[in-house]
Amino acid sequence: MSLAGLIILSPVFVVVALAVKCGSRGPVFYRAQRVGLHGRLFTLYKFRSMRVDTGRGGPRVTGRGDPRVTAVGRFLRHTKLDELPQLFNTLIGDMSLVGPRPEDPVFVSSYSEAEREVLRVKPGVTSLATLLHRHEEELLTGANFEERYRREIMPAKLRIELQYLSKRTLATDVRILAATVMALCRRSSHVDSFKGL
Repeated sequence: MSLAGLIILSPVFVVVALAVKCGSRGPVFYRAQRVGLHGRLFTLYKFRSMRVDTGRGGPRVTGRGDPRVTAVGRFLRHTKLDELPQLFNTLIGDMSLVGPRPEDPVFVSSYSEAEREVLRVKPGVTSLATLLHRHEEELLTGANFEERYRREIMPAKLRIELQYLSKRTLATDVRILAATVMALCRRSSHVDSFKGL
C-alpha cells in the first residue's frame, strides 16, 4: 500500500517539493529522530515546513502562529501534506500506516510504564489520536505551550492510543485510514464516529 501510495502521489510529491524549495532556503525534507517499535530510534521524514535559520534550541512542538513556520509550511501543515514522506518510513519498515504516532525521544523519556505500552507496536502514519487531535496546534498557545503539550495533550493522546491498542482489529485500522482520507477532505463527521471507540 505504501509503494502504491508513493507511485500514485508522485506528482503531488514533485509539486510540494518545488514549493518547499522555492518558498524558503533549505532542504526539501525534514529529518527527525523518533522512537519506534520497542523503543528503537529511527529517522522520520517530512516535507520541511520551518525555516532553517531557527536554530535547535526552540520548542519540540509547534504552537499556533509559530514564527518558525514558513508560508508554504503553514499550508502543508494545515493540509497534512507535510506528512506524506512518511510513506517512505512505512516502505522500509520503520512505521505502519496505522498505529500510535511516533514521539520525540525527549517526551518518551517521561512516559509512565503503562504509557510505554504504545511502543510494543510499530508507530503509524495516522492514528485515532491524530484524527481526534487534528487541530492540536490551535490549542498550543502562550509562552509555555510545550509544557502544556507535555502535561495535558500528550497524556490525552496516549490514553486514546492505548484504548485503540486494546481493541485493535484490521477493520478498525481500515476505518481509521478511511477517516483520515475523509478528514483530509474536510469531512470531519467521519472522525467524530470514532469518539466512542
